[in-house]
Parts: sequence; C-alpha cells; structure tokens
Amino acid sequence: MLLKGTVHMRNQMTRWDGADLYWSELRPSEGGRIVVCRRAAGGTVADVTPQGFNARSRVHEYGGGHYAVKDGTVFFTNYKDQRLYRQDAGGEPRAITPEADIRHADMLVDKKRGRVIAVREDHTTGAHEPVNTIVSVDAEGRGEAITLASGNDFYSSPRLSPDGGRIAWQTWNHPHMPWDASEIWIGELDSEGRVSSRRKVAGGRNESVLQPEWSPSGELYFVSDRNDWWNLYRARGEGDEPVCRRAAEFGAPQWVFGQRFYDFNGSDEIVCVFSETGGSKLGRLDLNTGDLQQIELLYTTLANVQVAHGKAVMFASSATLAERVLVVDLATLAQEVVKVANAAHIESGYFSVPRPIEYPTENGKTAHAFYYPPRNQDHDAPAGEKPPLVVHCHGGPTGSGGPTYPFEYQYWTSRGFALVDVNYGGSSGHGRSYRQRLNGNWGVVDVDDCINAARHLVGQGLADSERVSITGGSAGGFTVLLSLTKRDFYNAGASHYGIGDLELFIKETHKFEAHYCDTLLGPYPERRDVYLDRSAIYFADRLSCPVVLFQGLEDKVVPPSQAETFVAVCKEKKLPYAYVPFEGEQHGFRKDTTIRRAMEGELFFLSQVFGFRAADDIEPLEIENFEPRRGVGERI
Repeated sequence: MLLKGTVHMRNQMTRWDGADLYWSELRPSEGGRIVVCRRAAGGTVADVTPQGFNARSRVHEYGGGHYAVKDGTVFFTNYKDQRLYRQDAGGEPRAITPEADIRHADMLVDKKRGRVIAVREDHTTGAHEPVNTIVSVDAEGRGEAITLASGNDFYSSPRLSPDGGRIAWQTWNHPHMPWDASEIWIGELDSEGRVSSRRKVAGGRNESVLQPEWSPSGELYFVSDRNDWWNLYRARGEGDEPVCRRAAEFGAPQWVFGQRFYDFNGSDEIVCVFSETGGSKLGRLDLNTGDLQQIELLYTTLANVQVAHGKAVMFASSATLAERVLVVDLATLAQEVVKVANAAHIESGYFSVPRPIEYPTENGKTAHAFYYPPRNQDHDAPAGEKPPLVVHCHGGPTGSGGPTYPFEYQYWTSRGFALVDVNYGGSSGHGRSYRQRLNGNWGVVDVDDCINAARHLVGQGLADSERVSITGGSAGGFTVLLSLTKRDFYNAGASHYGIGDLELFIKETHKFEAHYCDTLLGPYPERRDVYLDRSAIYFADRLSCPVVLFQGLEDKVVPPSQAETFVAVCKEKKLPYAYVPFEGEQHGFRKDTTIRRAMEGELFFLSQVFGFRAADDIEPLEIENFEPRRGVGERI
C-alpha cells in the first residue's frame, strides 16, 4: 500500500488582508509550483497565482517570504525570472522590477507611500558574491528603488511601525548564521520614506534575535535566545525586558523568510506558537501580567501564525492529521479547517503514532528523537522477528524532527519498518546550548547521536541489529555518507542530495551558507585538516555497506558534483552503490514524480540489501558491485 496523494502547503505562508485569508501552497503535481490562494470573506476559495507563474523566491536559494498582500493587491516574486510582480484583484501579474538577476523576498506594503519594501539580493554588481540590502520599490514600478539598509552581508524581516514613521529589521554578517549571531535595528523614516537615522536595538555576537514586530501602540517586540531559549522580549527606553521567560522555543532557525511565530491580538495580548518536548503548542500571552495560557489543540506541529479581527490562522498538523490551514476564533476557541494539504483518507490501522524518546549518547549527554513503530493492520511480523530500522537524520543541520504528518515516515512504518527521527546535538527545539553541541563537531556529534539512537532501540528489542539503514537529505545526507564510511555500524544507507566533499561544498555553495562551516568545523583554509577528515569521499574505500544517492541536477546548494564525485570513487574502487539523478530538480525535491521515485527507489534498494521482496510494484534500481540476497519471503 503506497501512501498516495498530493502534498501541498509544506509550511509556506499565511496572511490576512482584512477579512480575506491568503496562504501559499507547494504543489508537487504541478512541477513543484508555489501558488498563492485566497479565501474571500464570503467563503469562496480560489487560486490567485495564474498558470505560468510560480510564487517562489531564490533569495538565499531557500526563499520564503515570497508574497505580500494589501487591499486585494498581491505582490509576489516569480521563480523563473525572480522579478517582483504586482497582481491587482481580478487582473494579470505585471512586473515592477527590472529584468535582471535581482531577487526579492520578505515583502511588505507601505500603503502610505505607495511602495513595497523588500529584502533584495543583487547578483548583477560584479562583486564576488551577491549584495543584500533592504529596498523600497515603487508599487507601480516607476523610478529607481530606494535603499533603506545596506553594508551588512544579510538582511531580513523589515517591519513598518503602525504610524509608518519607523522601520525595524534584522541583520547579520559572515561568518555567522542568523541563529548564531544577529542584530535588530530601528531606522527613522522621513516623508519620502528614506532612513534618516538608525540604531541597534538588540543582538550581538553571542545572541540570536529574530522577528521584530511592532505592537498596535508602537512598541517593538522581538525574539532572543540570550537566556538559552528563544523567548519574547520588548524594547523599553534604551533597553529591553523579557515578556515571557520559559524553557521553550518561541522561534526557529531562519532557513527561509516569512516565518511568523507570534502576532498581536489587540494591544494587550500576543498569540504565539512555542515548542516544547513533544511538539508545538498555541498560546495566548497576557502582555500586562506575562501569563501564558495554552490553547488546547489536536495538533503537534504549528507554524506561521497570523492574527486579525480576533481570529488566528496557522498551518497545523499532527502524526495522524495532514497539514491544514487552521483558523481559531480567539473569543470562542472554535476551530475551522480551511484547506487540507492531503485529503486522502488513511485508516488509523496504518498510522504509526510517534513518541519522543531520550537516550544516552557520548560524553555522558542525553540526545532526543521521535520513535515510530511499524504499523499495518493487515500484517503481523513473524513471532520473534524484530523489525528493520530506518534512522532518519534531518537537514540543516540546525533543523529538527517532530511529531508531524510525514507521509514518507508512514510509508516505511506501514511496510514493517521502525523509524527513528533523530534530533541529534545541534538540532533546534532544545535551546541554544543544545544547538551549539555541533559547533566544531559536525560529522562527529550527529554521527554519534544517530548511531546511539539505533543502539538504544536495538537494546530495547525494538529493532533488528542486522537490518539498520540510515537516510537523510542535504546536511542529513552528509551525516549518512560519513556514517557509512567512517563507522562500521549500518547495513545500508541513502543520501538525498548530501554533502560528500566539504572543500567542494564551501567553494561551490551560495552566499547564505558560504561561511556556515566556520562554526561547524572551523575557519578554512586554516583548519583544512578538519574539512578533509569530515569529507566522506576521502574514506569511500571504507564503505561498510551499500549506499544509494538521489540528486537533483539543478541543485545550487549541494551541486550534483558532490554526488558525482562520491560515485566516481565507488566506481573506481568497485564499491556497492546506486545513483539516481533527477532532471529539473533543485535542493529538496518538489515534483510528485521525483518524490515518489525517490521513496520507492529507496524501498527497492533496501529490499535488495535486506533480502525481501517489496509488496509494491516498483521500478527496479540497479546496485552496482552488489549481489543481492535472494528468496526471503514476500514482505518484511
């Protein structure tokens, strides 16, 4: 039973425009196109983005923050040409920025001045890397853009004060990532909308700050991890004060633009999403008393909350409920599901409900993961047989796993596999100090924590020690390749657009991550020895088991050369491998055909390595230099 259906949304953006509700969907069935959708106040739902347009930004390559809306007019970045488009209600999109490689994201509408404020990434300057700024563009496309903030390497989150007289933004510089060290600034605007003066409000070299927001009365709020957890603060006078101190995360790493973790419900209350062990929660924070009250929901993953007219909208999902656009009436707490990402009905007897686990790892520390047991109401394992295990390591590496509705996980568990989604040291969701475990230790701590998660489950009798596979994408693929070459533990592995050569990665990758490894490994070339020691291609001859590599051929973050270099070593040394490239795919697969082929291909690969016959009708995948085991039953 293949878990079928078209996955939409995937935590894009929600926005209110008066009583009209907007959100964006990722549509694999349309080649991975992102579409802005609208539900009118009367209830009618329709696509806003017409065919031929893809509302997706390439700023930082990961994008996000790809549209803004005001009074029925939508401004969006089109993927193909990266121009900023204006689309009036009922009209066709028209470009308002030049025809050049000048990209925009994180837009907001300055209605008072008839302008659109955005983060700009200019690839036309001739500099060794693109130039990032915050600009103000005429909403009709007339004249030149006005630069509001410049001189730093990165910018995000421009926010206008309610009276339009001030603007706040976030900024950071190489070699830092925004979750390591960033700052929030305020600029005073003159009548033409130019910044006349500016000052830093918060942040520094040992503090991550994010999402500046103005309250209805004009006070600036923001999120900071200065006390280990991303908590809410507000600027007061020349300083600031905490609004709610809690051992919980009111933020997350800014891999994409446009994330919103809180919003104001009038002048006295904030509605917020915060994460604790076990998942995300929705809260309402009394700004007078600092009391945080949880709103009970059936969901464990929440994202992108926005409030208007006493209603909060967000993306919501759980282990058994597909992602949906959810509206909560803050007066009655009534809930309304506006749109479900995947309407396919799946019987509860096929659902594996995860549970959070903690387990011992190296140096006397504790690591975190979510364990998904095998689950299929039509089949029972033979008496005494333990299930094979898939160890999943997320990307980032500052990402995180959570109790969400991942079809790919249920794909495995419904076929008799157990799966563990590892939040290794360095993952977000457990405070700053937990994230910093990976500093200087990428390729060590993540590898150890993944292996120890598997050992923990094997030791509890929940997995077969002879059938353990590791899988992951991007930074997770890096962990896969290093685990298979520098450790002799796994029986199989799958790398999805993973990094195999760190020197090649830092020389070819984009600006946003150009110095990410300075923190994770050390400065280059001064610590070239570390880069070589953590690059799997130099240890490919130690490959302890078969590996399959899936790679998008248009990937600008982890270029195909990464996979191809590793494959070349396997070919030369006659090591067991399979390589599956995909035309037209970038970093993170978006097409339904690709997603399905990668999932089925990995299952077929494991069926050959573990010696069973998959029940699905799957296109075969050839594993070079490998003789598969034969004749072990029809399924696990």
